[in-house]
Amino acid sequence: MDLSGKVALVTGSTSGIGLGIARSLAKKGCALILTGLGDQTTIDELVKEFKVSCNGNASFVPCDLRSRDSVHQMCKEISKLHHNGVDILVNNAGINHVSPIDEYPDEKWDVMISIMLTSPFDLIKYFIPSMKQKGWGRIINISSMMGLISQPGKAVYSAAKSGIIGLSRGVALEGAPFGVTCNAICPGFAYTAVTDPQVRAFQEKEGLATFDEAKEKFFSRAPTGKPVEVGQISDLVVFLCSSGADSMTGSPIVIDGGFTVQ
Repeated sequence: MDLSGKVALVTGSTSGIGLGIARSLAKKGCALILTGLGDQTTIDELVKEFKVSCNGNASFVPCDLRSRDSVHQMCKEISKLHHNGVDILVNNAGINHVSPIDEYPDEKWDVMISIMLTSPFDLIKYFIPSMKQKGWGRIINISSMMGLISQPGKAVYSAAKSGIIGLSRGVALEGAPFGVTCNAICPGFAYTAVTDPQVRAFQEKEGLATFDEAKEKFFSRAPTGKPVEVGQISDLVVFLCSSGADSMTGSPIVIDGGFTVQ
């Protein structure tokens, strides 16, 4: 599959799942817009890497996804770089804060919803008109298996991740007549730096001696007995951008090693 000529924006693309997605799209010929957290040295190195893999068609646009003003400013900056907007939008950025609902800080609720629900809404709203006009677009929202189930302490995370599934369904209906698809990928536990705090909490709860032992047991809870690989998620994103996925829209696509069917 060749995605040459397509422009992709991947949020949270400086590390973890987002970086894996960006690299996979670059291999297929996309021009890439990166945005995410990281020190300037890390960002400079990533831009250098992607300029090579994207034949110079890569850029980094800073954005604080907690701020709607910052999101709107990023959209304007992207429009200056790519006058026809983006063709592929991957709303990947996310954070997590685990806490019982009666102890959950109000400000954490605001941040979680801003990053994982409000910013995807704003980005879709801004870029879908140009996708409709071109008759082709791919909107891929990274939800979670926790958007379909939940666990103690994850009520707010589940609220945000189930919300993005609902948003994906509605956007899919509106985009379908114009060749624009919208899907929500629901990964299970993938090993990235983001999961380290959860593994450490699991280690403490289970009384396990080492982090490595805790990591092995934490990820073995899925029927497959292993974590979801970042490459598997990024390969799924690439497939959703292919002609083979033209009729796939409005779907929560689960990739969790069977965790949610236990």
